[in-house]
Amino acid sequence: MLKDIILTLKEASKIMLNATDIQNKTEMKGSRNFVTEYDKKVQNFIQQRLAKLFPDVVFIGEETSDNLSPYEHKCFICDPIDGTANFRRSYKYSAISLAYVEYGKVVMGAVLNPYLNEVFFAQKGKGAYLNGQRIFVSKNNLANSLVAFGTSPYYPNLCNKTTEVLQKLMPDIEDIRRTGSAALDLCYVACGRNDLFFELNLFPWDFAAAAIIIEEAGGIITNHKKESPALNRRTPIFAGNKIAYNEFFDKNYII
Repeated sequence: MLKDIILTLKEASKIMLNATDIQNKTEMKGSRNFVTEYDKKVQNFIQQRLAKLFPDVVFIGEETSDNLSPYEHKCFICDPIDGTANFRRSYKYSAISLAYVEYGKVVMGAVLNPYLNEVFFAQKGKGAYLNGQRIFVSKNNLANSLVAFGTSPYYPNLCNKTTEVLQKLMPDIEDIRRTGSAALDLCYVACGRNDLFFELNLFPWDFAAAAIIIEEAGGIITNHKKESPALNRRTPIFAGNKIAYNEFFDKNYII
């Protein structure tokens, strides 16, 4: 299944790489929330391909799924283009994210950045990989950490809260990064490029695939209560290597 998933994402990524006139093929879903013609095309391609390969698996995609209720058996959770704002501006930091879930638990995930030809993937109990090479989280403490974050731009009150956290955090870390793709930021935690990531509001399709990749790389990913993040609703996400993650919570940056 994992090989089929990765091949499907690579085929779908051609739609992104061949996209033209993206700005004029963009709609607004809400305040600061965009969807392009290509988001829909990528999702449709993936959904149709997976339906042929795995007809008994439910498909949940960002662009069509209103129902986030957990499924008792099996489902795919897909973000066809994570980082749509980047994509529509040709920023080249966007990804396709796909998780496979059984009985409410992510057991397989893949995240593809077509611009760098990087595929992050993991299967429960079998480790995390980047283009076939095993990856692990870093061992940096908070003082030596590069912290990536999301601003939850659709929710102004959370933007302000995020700024408050960063003001407290900045004196105690190496530096920060705001890139615009939670899925990639989380995968960068898994391979040690980032040491910590947080965003105060994410949907399951933003983090589900990356969650299994981080865990299999030796890291931690939770909500603000240090619980496994729910797959049936939006939730705060905190992830990192164990040292930086524990220091972050021990110092109460989130109140």
